[in-house]
Amino acid sequence: MTRKHLNIAVVMLTALVSMSLFARPSAAQAQQEQQKPSYTIPEYNAFQAANSEKDPQAKIKLLDDFVTKFPNSTLMQYVDQLYYQTYFQLKNYPKAIETADKLTALGDKVDAGIRLQALQTRVQAFSAMPFNPQAPDANDQLTKERDAALQGAKLLEAFPKPANVTMSDADFAKQKKPGIAFFDFSAGSADLQLKDYAGAVTAFKAALANKPDDAVSEYRLGLAYLAMNPPQALDGFWALARAVNLKVPDSDKVKSYLRAKILAYEQPGCDSQVDAQMNEMLQLSANAPDRPATYTIPSQDDLNKVRQASNIITVISDLSGGGDKAQMTWLAICGAEFPEVVGKIIDTQKTDAAVDFMVYTGATPEDMQAATTANMDVKVWISTPPAGNTPAAGAAGAPATAPVPPQPDVVRLQKDDGIRFSGTLASYDPSPFLLHWDQVKVDPSVIPEKTETGKHAPRKIPSK
Repeated sequence: MTRKHLNIAVVMLTALVSMSLFARPSAAQAQQEQQKPSYTIPEYNAFQAANSEKDPQAKIKLLDDFVTKFPNSTLMQYVDQLYYQTYFQLKNYPKAIETADKLTALGDKVDAGIRLQALQTRVQAFSAMPFNPQAPDANDQLTKERDAALQGAKLLEAFPKPANVTMSDADFAKQKKPGIAFFDFSAGSADLQLKDYAGAVTAFKAALANKPDDAVSEYRLGLAYLAMNPPQALDGFWALARAVNLKVPDSDKVKSYLRAKILAYEQPGCDSQVDAQMNEMLQLSANAPDRPATYTIPSQDDLNKVRQASNIITVISDLSGGGDKAQMTWLAICGAEFPEVVGKIIDTQKTDAAVDFMVYTGATPEDMQAATTANMDVKVWISTPPAGNTPAAGAAGAPATAPVPPQPDVVRLQKDDGIRFSGTLASYDPSPFLLHWDQVKVDPSVIPEKTETGKHAPRKIPSK
């Protein structure tokens, strides 16, 4: 919840509690109380003097004088109320917290409306003051903040509609929602710093139940999911995507963070594959607060299993079949290097810099020998590759490999020749299917020697 959203929630909470008959007593109410033998006229006059004082520093002095003279006064709860309000005005947040805590510690001895105002100010003061996580009592501070926020959420949830309020019960319940979200958000933020990530998830989900459009709650929910042990990665990614959709502050940085986390989770063959996944997640999460149980993305372990079970024949079969299987396989093997791939040259396409061999590979030599259509485009450089054609960085930021030296002699390979090579999978066309290779090195043993001009005798398909 940004400062702007926090302030909106606080304003609405203040207005709501002010509707109550239990707000700090006015002069008329105090005069009614004066008729009872609960406090003396000097106490009443001293209280009213402090209540009427406009200068905050002078007000604190009058309140101190009141406490010195009347330490057991029944007006003390109202004095404490003036204390924390004035300390907050002076930006003395530790003293505002101290006096608000003193008031709320009285429990049911203090009216619910007054306790709510104290809890609101206490939680707001904690968020406003600098917090030192290295302080000796840092955990104690955070625990008290979390407990106060949860108490405020519970108290506001149960807060009854005052008798003098004419709105419907449903409208009154609706008016309470931003205030409840404010308290739950504050509890979740304290839990995050306490590293109680399960508690933070519960609190942020409660905040979002009452304020579904709060981008910062979504963002912090995502952080809590990802910090759990074990991390709840998919739910964390979904919450971060929701935060981006809701225009969380610094959404570009959050989007980059999300991309990095998905990369680390999957470690796909090509970094670029994550962009499509992230865009799909952003699109789907825009209208779905919770991740559907059917939505998933593969983990690094899932992709490693695909890699371990793959060879070039299974890769071509999986990719040409399309669907989820193709997507999973490509995530795993995009950018992978395969050694000792064999096939039959169906055609050649030569430029000044490279030769594209249109090649068919299959499960058996007989299958390859009979083929007339290519299923692979094998690019071999015959001169130094132009700028922009050097290898890119590998998966998850791994360093790029050195470029393969040019092989000008491959121009002697012709249609119907067999070929054996190693290379890197660069991309594929689904229909008609064609697998594109880069960083190719042809086995020199399959390249014909220079011969006199004459009829070309196709070279046999080499064994694997």
